[in-house]
Amino acid sequence: MNVSDPAASDSASTSAPGTSSSSASGSTASASAPSAPSPRLRAALETFPPYIPGKPPRQVEGLESFKLSSNENFLPPLPAVLETMVAHATNPALYPDDAALALRQGLADRLGVGLDQLVVTTGASELLVALTQITSDATTEAIYPWPSFEMYPQTTGLVGSTRREVPLTAEGRHDLDAMAAAITEDTRLIILCSPNNPTGPVLRDDEVRAFLDKVPDHVLVALDEAYWEFATEPGRADGLGLVRDYPNLVLLRTFSKAHGLAGLRVGYAVARPPVIEGLLKAVIPFGVTDLSQAAALESLNHWDEVLERAGEIAQTRDAFAAALREQGWEVPEAQANYVWLPLGEKSGAFEDACVEQAVAVRNLGAGVRISIGEDEALARVLEIAERFRIEHFED
Repeated sequence: MNVSDPAASDSASTSAPGTSSSSASGSTASASAPSAPSPRLRAALETFPPYIPGKPPRQVEGLESFKLSSNENFLPPLPAVLETMVAHATNPALYPDDAALALRQGLADRLGVGLDQLVVTTGASELLVALTQITSDATTEAIYPWPSFEMYPQTTGLVGSTRREVPLTAEGRHDLDAMAAAITEDTRLIILCSPNNPTGPVLRDDEVRAFLDKVPDHVLVALDEAYWEFATEPGRADGLGLVRDYPNLVLLRTFSKAHGLAGLRVGYAVARPPVIEGLLKAVIPFGVTDLSQAAALESLNHWDEVLERAGEIAQTRDAFAAALREQGWEVPEAQANYVWLPLGEKSGAFEDACVEQAVAVRNLGAGVRISIGEDEALARVLEIAERFRIEHFED
């Protein structure tokens, strides 16, 4: 799907604004008066859908509802983090530290990078917006795998960049050879996602290095590692090591998933200083609240506990994926806190079957993504999947 950034659309209604005739008694205009014309918005908005969050579960009498549609961590934040949040819920009249210095210093110490290599933002989503703003416009091209995170077409489309969506392999993996072949003299941004959302596989370190060796130095490559803490596959890409070795790579991470702080909106990027300086010109001032910074720093101070809990979720994920495969489902390598069922045209029917049983999953058209949740939730999904397979795939 390729998109240019033409002038504003001329699709606004040309009908005259509604007129109202008020009598001396103060009567209002008729409800049947014609509506006013809409403002003229950019034509590029018609080329990609809006980001649609995961649906909440339906309330079904007699059943506990489960939301497995947004890849949220079903475990609450650590007790120390909750205590810190209470302590910092003080005076919202004051602006937070725009530099997020304490949190950046904690990240710098933990990750072994300099302060000038870090920026903290309102989730990794803001980073995606800022990256496109500092690299792309209507004269450039962006490359990313597809299907992948739904914000990639949104952010690149908003700046008018031509989008090169490179299909995944049959195993739900990046086709890095095809992505390298898609690079042109107009390419300015390439996005990689590991583990890939929604399909699950990770990129291997050796294959990413081989790919980066083919990328021109002036092209910025973003490695989205929102789910890196859940990945257990040997040889997986080492984002920090890649940033050290490739000046044109920027690493995107978040406190939303493994740290269980999705509602506080804290993400961060690691990159060489020139890239960070560019991002600082594009991110929202004072975007990350004092409470959010303090909670993220406290969670960072409990790094080992966060990784331990992420490992427990990974074990549950592996058992869930194995149970689906035993039923006969083809489940790609699952390395995040979700599994992917490539159901194609039957995705809607599977989602409906889950809805009827008070479970919300994510139907993305090509398949259904199921977040890892409570044991009872996953057991119910397995029952639904078993019945669905019998009804739709077996004679």
